[in-house]
Amino acid sequence: MKTALGAQALFVSIALTTLTGCSMNDADNSGSLPSAGISTSEEAAQKVKRVSSEIYDLIGIKGKASDSGAGVSECSGKDPEKYFQVFHPWSLTPGSPEQLGDVMERLKEELPKHGWNIVEYGPDTSKNKNVKLTADNEKKKHSVKIWHYAKRDTPKLSFMVVSGCYQVPDGKKVDRF
Repeated sequence: MKTALGAQALFVSIALTTLTGCSMNDADNSGSLPSAGISTSEEAAQKVKRVSSEIYDLIGIKGKASDSGAGVSECSGKDPEKYFQVFHPWSLTPGSPEQLGDVMERLKEELPKHGWNIVEYGPDTSKNKNVKLTADNEKKKHSVKIWHYAKRDTPKLSFMVVSGCYQVPDGKKVDRF
């Protein structure tokens, strides 16, 4: 169990580092996360889950989605008592592997119609050459990275949705979960 949790923590850390390095930046292009506004941790977690749900609706296939919760992390270089970002890792296992056949191409076409900018698309460097897609939504101040694991024993899609950097309202504190 400890190994699984450690692996999950490592995955989240790598995914957040990868995603926050995307083009979802403020106008100064300094490489820092864009401001996502003022929010409590709980409200921001509900928003990232809504963004995940919108992406799920675009997939267009039925399957079993994991029931994972959102998490809170620090905004690099900012006061961790005032600033935070949220992330939501989840996966989708289709009813049958054939359903995943053209899903990544469909997402590549559909996401831009809903305000997403595709910033990366293609095979990863693994021996399986898993297809990955990274997209930013400037209006929503969120990014998503999607992996299509076609060659696993159980083919699936994995998602990591992350927000920009929120500031807690005056008098509130960042709740970490």
